[in-house]
Amino acid sequence: MKGVILAGGQGTRLFPLTKATNKHLLPVGRVPMIFHAVKQLVDSGINEIMVVTSTEHMGDLVRCLGSGEDFDCTFSYRVQEKPLGIAHGLSLASSFARGEKVVVILADNIFGSSIKQIVENFSKQKAGARVVLKKVSDPTRYGVAALDEKQVMYIEEKPKAPPSDFAVVGLYCYDEKVFDIIQNLKYSDRGELEVTSLNNEYIKLHQMEYEIFEGKWMDAGTPESWFEANRIFFESE
Repeated sequence: MKGVILAGGQGTRLFPLTKATNKHLLPVGRVPMIFHAVKQLVDSGINEIMVVTSTEHMGDLVRCLGSGEDFDCTFSYRVQEKPLGIAHGLSLASSFARGEKVVVILADNIFGSSIKQIVENFSKQKAGARVVLKKVSDPTRYGVAALDEKQVMYIEEKPKAPPSDFAVVGLYCYDEKVFDIIQNLKYSDRGELEVTSLNNEYIKLHQMEYEIFEGKWMDAGTPESWFEANRIFFESE
């Protein structure tokens, strides 16, 4: 199983902090934000990791992470030339994955407890994909899952009338079919290959499983959530 960390984007919600550096190098606790994603993957037994980032900040990320020796893993790097969406960023890892399952984590998603059990559950899954859900108070900000008793029925991006309170967080697990599926996706109105579209394709195949994350989680991509992430980590220390 391979790991993919998506650390691209322009960080506009955190501007002007991101005028100085990539948002994923801003501190959360005592370390750069991206270190948390690396640690989660390595602690889950994944030690081959590709980092996908933008042209402007590739040098900074490589200098920060290095070869992976300091983290007991190996890093590969790819540049996403334009911000064309999460599914597009993942598509750059096709040759890296070499037919294996992939666990994808967005570098600005901070998990307050281990994702190891999620990865282990996915490793036992015969085929398909797995998404992670978190009950939130403001579901209109996220991709939201409509659920029945056993499965995800569909996922809607930033709905005005959310079908549930369960947001799809930035941790996705896919089998080897994912890159073929991405090739057939169409760009959205905002010019991106959307991860919600990718997940809905797996739902159509009846190959999407899910689990609910009970620990603390936040998307640290806004000043408020970045501050909250730091508060939580410093309090826990």
